[in-house]
Amino acid sequence: MKHIARKRFGQHFLTDGAIIGAIVDGINPQPAQAMVEIGPGLAALTQPLVERLGHLTVIELDRDLAVRLREHPHLSVVESDVLKVDFRALALQMLTHAPAAAKIRVVGNLPYNISTPILFHLLDQVDVIEDQHFMLQKEVIDRMVAKPATSDYSRLSVMLQWRYDMANVLFVPPESFDPPPRVDSAVVRMVPLAAPPVVNVKTLETLVQVAFSQRRKILRNTLGKWLEEKGFAGQFDLQRRAEEVPVAEFVALAQKV
Repeated sequence: MKHIARKRFGQHFLTDGAIIGAIVDGINPQPAQAMVEIGPGLAALTQPLVERLGHLTVIELDRDLAVRLREHPHLSVVESDVLKVDFRALALQMLTHAPAAAKIRVVGNLPYNISTPILFHLLDQVDVIEDQHFMLQKEVIDRMVAKPATSDYSRLSVMLQWRYDMANVLFVPPESFDPPPRVDSAVVRMVPLAAPPVVNVKTLETLVQVAFSQRRKILRNTLGKWLEEKGFAGQFDLQRRAEEVPVAEFVALAQKV
């Protein structure tokens, strides 16, 4: 029976064979690696991935799709909302069956309506992750990889770049999906930094949120007041807009507050 895409799950199924091949080549799965696919859907990526890996763990919320996926002999199916998945516990379980692997690899065509919450959910558990390859709305990836002093540079840019090396690796047009989304898509590669700066993530998160809360105003009017309340007595140039401040400066400030 043909599966009808469900709007409430943000389902758009990848159907373009050439794009699928390019994504799998970009991921470059190797035999016996411990890999998790988020939202396998109709298994367009799942099948070529499992052929190279030998075994794959998938996370699927749609009950009907999960039933289908369980019929595959080389898949372990986690039927759950990905935002409720404990990736540390999942990694511990997976790595006992993949002794050659030290960490898990995560891939997926993320539902565009909850892609940012998924990215932050994984950021909280990044210590067990080797790398991440995701298909997302191109607009979101543009913000993820943006450089300072550009219109795309944002809170998302800072909160991910302090922890990952990221690159936009592939453009995916709407016609590659069924049904076609109303936006362009792309694939991002996210590799956790081997030696990230030590920082209180909650402090950095709050600081960056305040800084970008009114991005057209200079920081004296937003972040300046917050720093004053914190009793910060150090030096920081507040005569700039948030989009002009490099990631390293935000991190350094969070370390001092």
